[in-house]
Formats: sequence, structure tokens, C-alpha cells
Amino acid sequence: MGDALLVMDVQNGIVERLGSAGAALLDRVAAALEAARHHGLPVIFVRVAFREGAPEISPRNRAFAALASAQAMSESAPATQVHAAVAPRPGEIVVVKRRVSAFTGSDLDVVLRSGSRDGLILTGIATSGVVLSTTRQAADLDYRITILRDACADADEEVHRVLMDKVLPRQAVVTTSDEWMATLDRPAS
Repeated sequence: MGDALLVMDVQNGIVERLGSAGAALLDRVAAALEAARHHGLPVIFVRVAFREGAPEISPRNRAFAALASAQAMSESAPATQVHAAVAPRPGEIVVVKRRVSAFTGSDLDVVLRSGSRDGLILTGIATSGVVLSTTRQAADLDYRITILRDACADADEEVHRVLMDKVLPRQAVVTTSDEWMATLDRPAS
């Protein structure tokens, strides 16, 4: 059993919503990616996208219903592609999800269990969306969870802080990317 680094929703259309904060986030995610790759940890990219015509989106879904008529979030749209600054390398897995959690509407759980991965290192946008939802579902599925607080972001800084300081530590270890990378260099006990 081992860990896998998840890079969630770090895609063109979502990164651009962060404005100037996006560049710093991309730098931290890229550093975590390189550390994971250097230490042989699998990296899994998760992106949200829909089939042409968005048949997965119910008109009752408040989060996604407005996207149903727009093709901006289709699987082939530039907005749904992983940002070039943290692009997958050949052979790295890209999972497409259909809802907020990285598990819902995707094959992520199958990929993780098939690779004997029981620990998740989470990065992504937004803290109040994919990070929170994935943490909750991963905890219910009995995964060990570590969240890299500075490799996650939310449009609302206060929401990010409250989730990282008060909510997510109930189910995950919340740390910085530098602290996590330092653990990779420690000898196993």
C-alpha cells in the first residue's frame, strides 16, 4: 500500500479564475509534482468535464446546471484541460469526473485500489469544492488523507482558512507542501 498525489481541477478555466494568485499556486503544485515524481509516487490528475451536450448535468443540479447549455466545459474544451504548468507526463493517469468530488462520476477509486494506493495527497482548486468533497468521500472510503494547504486555493481566502484550520483536520492531515516534501526525504522507520 502507498500514497498517490492528486492534482484536482488545476485546469485552464479554473486556474484563470484565481487571477494573480494562480501563478503562485501553480508553482507550489509543480514543486509537489516534481517531488512526487522524484520519489516514485504516482501522480493522478483529476479534471471536471462533460460529454458534448452535457447529458450528465441534471437541471436540478445548482452547481452545474448553468454549464449544460455552454460547451465551455466539454471534455475537449481548452478550459477543461490540465494547465500546462503542471501538465501530465506520458503514462500519468488523468481521471475525468462529472461532479465536485474527484470520486463521483469517475473511475478514481478503481484506479487507486488497482494500484494498491490507500493514501491520498491532495492539491487543487477549490478548497470549498473538490478538496472538501474529495476529502469527505475519501474518508468514508477509508483512505489516509494529507492535504497540502498551500497547494490548494479558493476564491474566498476566509473560506480556505476556515476549512484548512477547522474543518478538514477532522479527517485529514493538513500541512504545507514544503513540510510534506521534507517527509519524502526522511528515511523510513
